[in-house]
Amino acid sequence: MARIAGVDIPDNKRGEISLTYIFGIGRSSAKSILEKANVDLDKKVRDWTDDESGAIRAIITNEFKTEGVLKSEIQLSIKRLMDIGSYRGLRHRKGLPVRGQKTKNNARTRKGKRKTVANKKKATK
Repeated sequence: MARIAGVDIPDNKRGEISLTYIFGIGRSSAKSILEKANVDLDKKVRDWTDDESGAIRAIITNEFKTEGVLKSEIQLSIKRLMDIGSYRGLRHRKGLPVRGQKTKNNARTRKGKRKTVANKKKATK
């Protein structure tokens, strides 16, 4: 296992795929990192030399926000929205979908497990 940005990336996968195990790096940024470091995209991580992995490490630390830094920045952005009382901040605070989705039928991921509401009996005349 190679260790980059505090994450053990798998040795038996292609470099492009295994870089995506780092939070904040997706397929396109992994591809650009490998191109800047002059590493073949199809080369597996176990076949990287020390110079190649060092170059990749340097590019990631200098040009990308990853892992803890990125997570804390995202949390601060959400906290800012909640503090200023924007619509998105209120949705975050209530635990509802933030990006305009309907909540009548779905949205279970954000709303959590169903809470059944007791049915009120109609008053008899």
